[in-house]
Amino acid sequence: MQCPACHQTESRVLESRSTEGDKSIRRRRECLHCKHRFTTYERIEFVPITVIKRDGRRELFDRSKLLRGIIRACEKSGMAHQRLELLVGEIESQLQQRSRREATSAEIGDLVLQALRQENEVAYVRFASVYRQFTGIHDFIDTLHHLQGQSPPPSAGDRPPWPSNLAPTLSTSPPF
Repeated sequence: MQCPACHQTESRVLESRSTEGDKSIRRRRECLHCKHRFTTYERIEFVPITVIKRDGRRELFDRSKLLRGIIRACEKSGMAHQRLELLVGEIESQLQQRSRREATSAEIGDLVLQALRQENEVAYVRFASVYRQFTGIHDFIDTLHHLQGQSPPPSAGDRPPWPSNLAPTLSTSPPF
């Protein structure tokens, strides 16, 4: 393993431990030349999954990109980073277990929403707002109704501009 400080390849392992539910190994190493200490991770290399984007482009599945999206949705939620890593690992594992080597971004987004719904409803709504490209408050309201079990999952194409009981009204009096 090449030292990040001096680029020599001789190092010794100081400590090893399983991480991510025994799906990877974390190793603490020390360079034999400069004594710099660094951490490496070993993970099983899976058959690559191709993601089919909304516009038809294809790109390789990027675990770190998925993690960044989930971290963004979970900001200030109090969820531990390790738990988010596990969620990404579970989603990646679900994709690997399928017989197809391709997945649409919509399929991946749905897997994320399923996981976030179990973990944190606020994170679910935040992720859904980006993933489903919310355009207004009605999208949030539809999603909240869905979370409460009052309606089927919202779809961006067929909705009135406002739910009838929440239609905007003009008022001249202050809101307090």
